[in-house]
Formats: sequence, C-alpha cells, structure tokens
Amino acid sequence: MKEIEIRPASEADFEAMWTIFQELIASGDTYYFAADTSREDCHAYWFGPHIQTFVALLNGERLVAMYRLLPNQRDRGSHVANASFMVSPAAQGIGIGKMMGRDCLERAKDEGYLAMQFNYVVSSNVSAVLLWKKLGFSIVGTLPRAYRHQQLGYVDVYVMYQLLDDPGNWPE
Repeated sequence: MKEIEIRPASEADFEAMWTIFQELIASGDTYYFAADTSREDCHAYWFGPHIQTFVALLNGERLVAMYRLLPNQRDRGSHVANASFMVSPAAQGIGIGKMMGRDCLERAKDEGYLAMQFNYVVSSNVSAVLLWKKLGFSIVGTLPRAYRHQQLGYVDVYVMYQLLDDPGNWPE
C-alpha cells in the first residue's frame, strides 16, 4: 500500500522539487515556463514572498509532487486564493493530484480564503481540467489560443473558479 504524506515544503526539498519542475516544463504541454527556466526563477516561484508551498511524499521518503498556495491578487483581491500543482511524471495517475487538490482547498478555507481561482489551466491538459471539475471548479472563462503547446501549437487556456463558502456567510 502506498502512503502519501502532504507537508509544508522546506529548503531541503528544493533539489527534488527542481527535478520535478524540470521534467514537467521540458514537455512543453502543461506549464507556461520556458524549458530553460533558471533554478533561481524556479526557487522564487515556489518559495517567494506570500507563497505557502507543500510537498507530497511517497512512503515518507520520496518527494513526488508539490503545490503552492497564495493570494490570487493583493489587497482587495486577496480573499481569493490561487494555487499551482506539479506531480512527477513517474507518480501520475495514482491519485496524488486529487489528494493535493483536496488538501489545498481545505488549507485555503482554513486560511480564510473565500474562493479559489486558477488563472491558467491549459485546455489540452484534460486530466487537470477533469480533476478540477470533480473538485468543484467551473470554467468561468476561456482565453483563446493563449498557450503555445509544444506539439499542438496554440491552444485555449481556462480560468477556473470555485467559491469556498456561501457568499451569504462572507464577512462584510
């Protein structure tokens, strides 16, 4: 039985995170980063200001995925969360993305966020689109041909959104 633990990321995790990051951006099919994105840029993306980063460990030892949680916008938009997820290609298809998605939504609610928005979900990343829909997200916008896919050329990008609480319960 495979056991997955999700915990806050530490600097000691970065080497494994960097490896996953490089694997995923090299494919050119799900993330907007260039294949030659620097280690420093990657580090800033995961460990920059106002970013909470979490990792998933398989059987308590191997880092197989990560996500980051942060405000989607500052100030008057800071009640809406944003998140990004990466799962190692070697660990895809066993439910880690779903576990991390649920964990992220729970943490976002606990942090006081009232909604969550994904700004840039590549439409051809069907597994991600289906996962987010299963977890309660709706496509609220389509950005026509906004992503330059390495094999497919220009494809649409979705903006996906989910309320985390009934707006009737939101603070004034």
